[in-house]
Amino acid sequence: MTADLPFQLADKSLARPDCLVDGQDTSAKSGRRFQVIDPGTGKPWISCPDCGNEDVDAAVQSSHRAFQEYSKWTPRKRAQTISKWHQLIVEARQDLATILVHETGKPLAEAYGEVDYATGFTWWFVGEAERAHGSSIVSAVPGRRAITIKQPIGVAAALVPWNFPIALTLRKMAAALAAGCTMVVKPSPETPLTAIAVARLGLKAGFPVGALNILTTSLDNTPAVAESLCLHPLVKKVTFTGSTRVGKIITGLCARNLKKSTLELGGNCPFIVFNDANIDQALGQLMALKWRHAGQACISSNRLYVQRGVYDSFVKELIQRTSLLKVGHGMAEGTTMGPVTTPRALDKAEEMAKDAIANGAKMVYGTGLRAESTGGYFMSPTIVTEVTDDMLMSKDEIFAPLLGVSVFDTEDEVTTRANNTSMGLASYVFTKNVDRLWRMFETLEAGMIGLNTGNSSCAEAPFGGIKESGCGKESGKDVAVEEFLVTKNGTLTVEDHW
Repeated sequence: MTADLPFQLADKSLARPDCLVDGQDTSAKSGRRFQVIDPGTGKPWISCPDCGNEDVDAAVQSSHRAFQEYSKWTPRKRAQTISKWHQLIVEARQDLATILVHETGKPLAEAYGEVDYATGFTWWFVGEAERAHGSSIVSAVPGRRAITIKQPIGVAAALVPWNFPIALTLRKMAAALAAGCTMVVKPSPETPLTAIAVARLGLKAGFPVGALNILTTSLDNTPAVAESLCLHPLVKKVTFTGSTRVGKIITGLCARNLKKSTLELGGNCPFIVFNDANIDQALGQLMALKWRHAGQACISSNRLYVQRGVYDSFVKELIQRTSLLKVGHGMAEGTTMGPVTTPRALDKAEEMAKDAIANGAKMVYGTGLRAESTGGYFMSPTIVTEVTDDMLMSKDEIFAPLLGVSVFDTEDEVTTRANNTSMGLASYVFTKNVDRLWRMFETLEAGMIGLNTGNSSCAEAPFGGIKESGCGKESGKDVAVEEFLVTKNGTLTVEDHW
């Protein structure tokens, strides 16, 4: 099925909106479909199958059959096929970015950036496919040797969010394929097309039929499909990116069968600016980190702490730079910030802004309210100062173009405040004092620390949080592929040997 689209693609087959199961376009057994909404207009532009739990088994069985073949491929053959896939995705960059704008709302320039970021993972895992090695060990017992081997764990299930759907889908897919696993992906109902598109390109690259299967589903059916995937006996690994609340549910489901899982969950990330920081550098990194995708990134700066000596001047320059942002539809020329992806984000942001003002904060830029007349899910960037740690926006992930600024006096104070959260995904520190940088690297409770650096996510470095921000790592040397492997130990007795 090829749908009529409100935009042009060089390859219209990339927007085929049906599920991909066992290499075929597939509808839900119920026959139901759900609509995909353009956040920039608030209007539907395509529909996808609304799968239920009754659709899960066929997809898993297909991936299991594919695993019987694919797990026996040599690492070199896997690497060569991932490389072909990578090249096909690069060639489809413009089409994928265009689809991405209409799924997420992000500006076209950001969509191109996401595709480029995403192909960093496919390129990285070309090499990782050949780096998963075991080891040999001389035993403490004379005449014995121990040998470890790494083997793919089996069929993996990926539950992918809507904020960076290409990047997060490919980060999971590429790691699994490099390890020798096959995968069933359940994309977010807001962003199903991009997952289907990259899986189709995988077929074209030469992966076995069923190596990448995609099940789309509505928000209403998402819990049932996710549960069925987590509990299916042939699914041996679950990888989830999303909220901490849902992550705890996924953990409970996987615990029933002691199933291996990787969880990349919510963040409440502090961004700390000391008096001696390079202020221009800090502002540049903050602007890119906070306003990218209208604040909808798990590693976005959620709490901004500025030391008292530079607080006033920093806020003044922050307002000036923020005023230059142009809010609009992602495909409109000159747009630098698009809408949020779902109206739920607007509800939450308005509540947080209202709470902050009611408790003594000052709104110094923006309104903290949605734009009612545009048709899409828009909110102009909003900055609130004199924010305290007991306000809602300090205690929970914002995920919208709303930024609160707090003042601090000492290193010990800000470290304590930054760590006063159940989350531990990322933290950011800006100072020219190298001793302070090192102290805070060790004392801040987060899995990723930006040291005079904003967004540091990349294929070659481990990505993942601590505390209630998740467990396990995605990307990075050895560790990401390891999430999809099992280690076996063999012990050999050697006669007439030491």
